[in-house]
Amino acid sequence: MRAGLAGVAAAAAGLGLGEVVAAFIGPQSSPLLAVGGVVVDTVPGPVKDFGIAVFGTHDKTALITGTMVLLAGYAAAVGMAALRSWVLALGGVALFTVIGVVAALTRHDAGLAAAVPSLVAGLVAATALRYLIALAASVSSPDAPVAAPPPLDGGRRRFLVGVGIAAAVGAVGGFGGRYLTSRRAVTAARQAVVLPPPAQPPPPIPPGAQVPGATAYVTSAADFYRIDTSLYPPQVDPASWQLHIHGMVRNPLTITWEQLLQRPMVSRYVTLACVSNDVGGDLIGNALWLGTPIKALLDEAQPLPEADQVVSRSVDGWTCGTPASVLRDGRDALLAIGMNGRPLPVPHGFPVRMVVPGLYGYVSACKWITEIELTRFADFDAYWVPRGWSAQAPIKTQSRIDTPRDGARRKPGTVTIAGVAWAQHRGITKVEVQVDAQPWATATLAPAVSADTWVQWSHQWQATPGDHTLRVRATDADGQTQTSTRASPAPDGATGWHTVQITVE
Repeated sequence: MRAGLAGVAAAAAGLGLGEVVAAFIGPQSSPLLAVGGVVVDTVPGPVKDFGIAVFGTHDKTALITGTMVLLAGYAAAVGMAALRSWVLALGGVALFTVIGVVAALTRHDAGLAAAVPSLVAGLVAATALRYLIALAASVSSPDAPVAAPPPLDGGRRRFLVGVGIAAAVGAVGGFGGRYLTSRRAVTAARQAVVLPPPAQPPPPIPPGAQVPGATAYVTSAADFYRIDTSLYPPQVDPASWQLHIHGMVRNPLTITWEQLLQRPMVSRYVTLACVSNDVGGDLIGNALWLGTPIKALLDEAQPLPEADQVVSRSVDGWTCGTPASVLRDGRDALLAIGMNGRPLPVPHGFPVRMVVPGLYGYVSACKWITEIELTRFADFDAYWVPRGWSAQAPIKTQSRIDTPRDGARRKPGTVTIAGVAWAQHRGITKVEVQVDAQPWATATLAPAVSADTWVQWSHQWQATPGDHTLRVRATDADGQTQTSTRASPAPDGATGWHTVQITVE
């Protein structure tokens, strides 16, 4: 028991000091974040879907927590092994170190310095473990095995003090490393950004767009979903930011932050949705975006006729592939710098990201973008395509019941059923509600800013006592009505009718 505790405390001390070193080298060199990043990149699609379905936007917190739990178990096993064989324990620490080093070195644009935090963590963990195991051995048996480190004088109190010190080093180092990392973040640079006024202001939100009981028509930045592969949002200073447009183009371009700010800006409400959003899910949000049209940039670069894919790259190496025709068909596809009247929040792509109406985010919404390459779908698969997702993913027509919630209880009489429906860049023309096996009833549609945003709807139902099943379906401007066939998000978006069960009493 004491040996296992010693192993966990030693690992904590090592990881804590590793975090401090990573604060000066780069957040992605942190042993935890580096290993977590490799897990994100290699985890099978079904496992990823399960994580998002269970934890939603907290999937990254769950991943880090799970990694720490597994590491604690491994460290405890190494500690117990150390009582029998110090060589075996040292091999366990070395394996832990090698995994961290390899993970850090395989991160995008990582230099040799990225290995230092894991090396420091391994060295500190080994030193602390040797000391704590000696204390544990002296408490457990004065006649410790020859293979174990020589016992030191002292007893239970000395061992507990040693464990406490190691744990404190881990806690202070961990929190201190996070604090130092935050101090090196681009918070001040973001606060200094002054957004230019749009040459094309947004259409006003029409009166009545907000239906009582439905989600907010405009999603705040704090409530806007975040699903990406970065465990720590990249910190990109606008002063050094550049966008490179190259590949199958006649006129390659490089644009700086200052040059971007001089370009004509457009402000538009656009609803974005994640392909991992299940039927009735909340991985969708509507915001006011400010940015410059991507079409104008591509026109300046002059893509070759055979270039049918635009590959956007994030500063952390993540890629998405967007049909070139979509970005040039006149829709408000933006290189965005603002969200809801303020500079982009760092977790949502500061300083620059892509916003494209009508496509799921994994094929369009590149955050922290630094590169645009014109290529062909036949020549390049973006990040999620080799992992089983479709290369092209237009958003499917969907609807959701926001009120009453599943499991709700209501009194007999008039009950308002309300929610949202979306078919970005096509628009919604009809929403229907079904109660139990009754005929479908047409809901009242609220006005919306444009076909690029969701629309809210409501229906007044005369509720009678008993248990009831409520369903909703939507029809888009192309005349396509949601299918009842239930399908999971992979490979190109979920389908089915959102259904809730309520009780009237």
